Amino acid sequence: MKLRFLGSTSDDGQCPTLYETDRGTIVVQGDQVTDPEALAQLRDVLPGETFVEIPRELLRFAEGS
Repeated sequence: MKLRFLGSTSDDGQCPTLYETDRGTIVVQGDQVTDPEALAQLRDVLPGETFVEIPRELLRFAEGS
C-alpha cells in the first residue's frame, strides 16, 4: 500500500495526520482511544481494529481527496 500525505494540524510533524492510500482509503494517525467509557460505547469491534482520536479540523484535508 502506498500513502500520500494529505495534511496535518500539528506544527511539529507529529500526529494528527491524514493520508490517502492507493486503494482509495484514508489512513488516520492520532492518539489511541484508551478511555474505558468511550471504548465501551464502540460497536462491532473486530480483532485487529483500533480507534484514534483526531480534531474535527483535520478532516478538511480529506475533502479534496
